Amino acid sequence: MTDFRIQLTRPDDWHLHVRDGQMLESVVPDSARQFARAIIMPNLKPPVATVVQALEYRKRILMALPEGSEFQPLMTLYLTEQTTPEEIRAAADSGHIHAVKYYPAGATTNAASGVGDIRRVFPVLEQMQQHGLPLLMHGEVTDPEVDVFDREAVFIERELDMLVQEFPGLPMVLEHITTRAAVEYVQDGPDKLAATVTAHHLLLNRNAIFQGGLRPHHYCLPLLKREQHRQALVGAVTSGNARFFLGTDSAPHPRGAKESDCGCAGIYTARNALELYAEVFDEAGALDRLEAFAAFHGPDFYGMPRNSGTIELERTEAEIPETVDFGGQVGVPFRAGGRTRWRLVG
Repeated sequence: MTDFRIQLTRPDDWHLHVRDGQMLESVVPDSARQFARAIIMPNLKPPVATVVQALEYRKRILMALPEGSEFQPLMTLYLTEQTTPEEIRAAADSGHIHAVKYYPAGATTNAASGVGDIRRVFPVLEQMQQHGLPLLMHGEVTDPEVDVFDREAVFIERELDMLVQEFPGLPMVLEHITTRAAVEYVQDGPDKLAATVTAHHLLLNRNAIFQGGLRPHHYCLPLLKREQHRQALVGAVTSGNARFFLGTDSAPHPRGAKESDCGCAGIYTARNALELYAEVFDEAGALDRLEAFAAFHGPDFYGMPRNSGTIELERTEAEIPETVDFGGQVGVPFRAGGRTRWRLVG
């Protein structure tokens, strides 16, 4: 099927990793080609935990943009048990920091500096509530007694429900959701609760980790789940419900870090993100709802204007390379060596 095109308001990515240094310079152009803005994750080493660090990081991202690009990085702070209410006030006044990221300690890549007990930072959350600064959550518990495939559901039960009750005025985003439980909780939750959904969780179930052997480039956190959960995610994003919006969680790691005895969690989808989301909506017969999911729901939740520019997608196959450059190191993109069914025009 070719020569069918759709035009969309230029979308945003509400969950993106671009790392730093040479890798940042290599991967930022992929996102800037498709998106007008992106929420930038702060889990560097050391973490981006202060306003000064966030503003310096923003400068490095802007310097990596292709000439003429108008892409805007939307910065976040990494929540630690040392974060102060004063830092939150400074963040709210900065004009460039749009959220604070909560990683349960040890939950994922570079999460060692995260929060061990969320109750310890309640004064910080109260300050965020006063300023309307959203809390972005990696929604998994790290209790070793909890099965790895159940960590999202247990997080909702143990922590998210408590946070919603304790801070009813605090905007919250449950990021990269993976389960029917998360879909249902967000659908039934308060207006100030939303969720981002990745392309890889929409396209793959957990069988993909083991097809023909162990597939390290399908390893991510939260883990891919059963097919019934993937279908629940597809139903949520194609429903038109404004509480669900695009967040790629694209996470570049060199091939050696993925194909090791303790491989890193993360999938690099930024190169073909919009094409991959278009596949999901096309297969579901919901192309008419892709624009809202990708370009309207996110800015509406964050209280930001929708973008004025447009992008165009063509329904035609396009090749994905076997490898990409990650700042002088070899990276492996999602669906390496395969094809997309859509292509971003221009």
